[in-house]
Amino acid sequence: MSSEVVPTTVQGQITTGEHAPWRRERRVNLTPYLFVSPALICLIAFGVLPIVVAAAVSLTNLDISGLGHYANIHYVGLGNYRKLFGDSVFWESLRNTAFFVVIGVPTIVVSSLTVAIALNQSKSRLFRALRVFYFFPAITAIVAISLIWGYLYNSQFGLFNYLLSVVGVAPVQWLSDPLVAKFSVALVAIWRASGLDIVIFLAALQAIPAEYYEAASIDGAGEVRKIFNITIPLLKFAIFFVTVTTLINWMQFFDEPYVLTQGGPVHSTTSVSLYIYQQGFSYNQFGFASAASIVLFAIIAVVTVAQLRVRMAREDADG
Repeated sequence: MSSEVVPTTVQGQITTGEHAPWRRERRVNLTPYLFVSPALICLIAFGVLPIVVAAAVSLTNLDISGLGHYANIHYVGLGNYRKLFGDSVFWESLRNTAFFVVIGVPTIVVSSLTVAIALNQSKSRLFRALRVFYFFPAITAIVAISLIWGYLYNSQFGLFNYLLSVVGVAPVQWLSDPLVAKFSVALVAIWRASGLDIVIFLAALQAIPAEYYEAASIDGAGEVRKIFNITIPLLKFAIFFVTVTTLINWMQFFDEPYVLTQGGPVHSTTSVSLYIYQQGFSYNQFGFASAASIVLFAIIAVVTVAQLRVRMAREDADG
């Protein structure tokens, strides 16, 4: 047989049969990258690059004087990290963040899922209106929220203490007592963050085919059994997504302690993000604050990767 290459015609040009498919494949493979390139550029510019800059700044003594004259910036190596791990306030902020995560994340996931299931099962106009009502806190400015809850928590004239006085209970120092302040700040954050998760769960619930519930009803299954045997198993991905995103948000907990207590009393509500803000913008220690931000980034990355591995292991176990 002859080994001669047979020419082929592509778009009016004669090319060899060996090279034409390779050229077509190359053009097709580049197309997806052109579509995602704007998102990749934004991700690199606003996601990856700031992390690289922060990592570089964390190895220097950059402060307000360094911004004025570059000659005042000096390389200190791991000095900022040694100083950071020796700071008792940083460890307290880390413990506070862990407290907020342990209290807030399970509460938000469970309460949002419960409310979403209740709203999805009801067909009345009242419950349809409540869907919008629950989402209002997520789109309300944190300044307005802080003013409202500040009045509610006021130790002398607040609504909460007034209601307690009606039943003969002594006033509570909602934002002045170190332990009570933790729960007070967490309550505001839970109330504010639940709306978005409820909407996510509602969208996932509406994607479940009604035939599953009809078949379960024919078999005599009650509403509770439908929830645990149909609804929750089919919401595994939504629950995982909400859990991961909520965990990441609470590890960066900042807004509520900043506007309600400024981290007080006695650093009892200072989160790691608020600690970074104070070191960077209150004390102008940008190198030190960058070191703290890199540590927080590492913690979030480790926790997120661990969650992804656990989910992959469960999927492999389920077959």
